[in-house]
Amino acid sequence: MFHVLQVLAILLVAIAMALALAHALELPGKLRLAKEPYLIIQTIYYPGFTIGGASEPIGIIALLVLTIVTPTGTAAFWLTLGALVALAAMHAVYWLATHPVNNFWLKDFRLRGASARFFGLKPLRHTGGTGVPDWTVLRHQWEYSHVVRAGLGLLSLALLATALVI
Repeated sequence: MFHVLQVLAILLVAIAMALALAHALELPGKLRLAKEPYLIIQTIYYPGFTIGGASEPIGIIALLVLTIVTPTGTAAFWLTLGALVALAAMHAVYWLATHPVNNFWLKDFRLRGASARFFGLKPLRHTGGTGVPDWTVLRHQWEYSHVVRAGLGLLSLALLATALVI
């Protein structure tokens, strides 16, 4: 059962990292877009990335369980704990930096099903002051949050993979 949990955890972390990395790799091309094409492109991510995004909280749970069942004081324990912290930080960046911008982009967009429920969550609202924020500020916040998320996801995956081979 321990090995099944290890494989499940690495798959979930890999999916989470891959989604953030996909966004990060789009950065150079998307920064060249004018406002209208950029905003049109943003809508293609829903609902697909919403479904794949479930890998993050499920991955955090899997890493937490894996950390608990890994013998304490071992290198594998500390590497697994590091992977958990990195994935949790990745998820926190989503809620602090990415999700508020998603809510702003999608405020006039009709979503259905799981996407509507997920993007209906507004635990953090954009706090860019009064009026409509400059779209380039929101774009940079969204795009660069994914670069940070990709780095944290890659760190989590590397730590977990190392923990599994030592």
